[in-house]
Amino acid sequence: MSLKVIENRLKEYNPISAKEELNAFKEIIQEIALCGLFRVNFFKQAAFQGGSCLRIVHGLNRFSEDLDFILFEPNQIFIWEPFLSSLQLEFKSYNLEFSVIDKSKADKTIKMAFLKENSFGKVFVFDYPRGLSDKQTIKIKFEVDTNPPSGSKFEKKFINFPYAFSIATQDMPSLFASKCHALLCRPYVKGRDWFDFVWYISKKIIPNFILLSNAVNQAGPWKNQNINISKDWLINALNKKIESINWDEAKFDAKNFLRVKDRDSLEVWGKDFFLAMVKKFSDDWKTCLWN
Repeated sequence: MSLKVIENRLKEYNPISAKEELNAFKEIIQEIALCGLFRVNFFKQAAFQGGSCLRIVHGLNRFSEDLDFILFEPNQIFIWEPFLSSLQLEFKSYNLEFSVIDKSKADKTIKMAFLKENSFGKVFVFDYPRGLSDKQTIKIKFEVDTNPPSGSKFEKKFINFPYAFSIATQDMPSLFASKCHALLCRPYVKGRDWFDFVWYISKKIIPNFILLSNAVNQAGPWKNQNINISKDWLINALNKKIESINWDEAKFDAKNFLRVKDRDSLEVWGKDFFLAMVKKFSDDWKTCLWN
């Protein structure tokens, strides 16, 4: 392998700015990382999830920062190190030197690690000039939930770069359930989460309600309250959340992950727009069975 493979892949994105070019480069690095994890059988014990999964596997039209996973079975003693060491070798075949930073803590269920590369600007020629003020480091954050809420369903998906390989992912309803949990229970607002919410609604995806119920009762403001989650409860919780959000700040966050041609969609963002989205969300579920 060589940097030429990455250069050819980057041309397929047709970036029109330095920001788009760097986001595309990061995504290519993420795909190589997934391939490296496949090589060491990581997907026999864990599944891909989150925004990067939507982007890479399902074609969501926004970039994503991190690679998020959940274990199939709880395992508090999971460690990243063996997998990250293998990834270092994977990237070395592309002349990229990544350092490993394991940030996992024994008492935390989310095990976090980073791969960081400081030389890409020296060995890779970008079409758009990069100044000294531009980011000179590529950093990929890996997170795995070692005690995920029960109820997820999984499926096999295929990725064709840097060559054809398979990964395990949450299925789409489970991905949506995890996103709803993040929307309601994350202690801070990510505009990109709400961008994803609109995308799910456009696809008429129904969340995995068993997973969502377990997640809400396991972590967040309703932890251990045995909340009886119904359709009405979820709709009301989403509406209350929407009322509390600073939508200008949410738009700013989402904008950083969109290509220029997709940013116009943010112009309609605001309380009224998202309340209308929740109404559509509710109407699409009228034929579903709820507890």
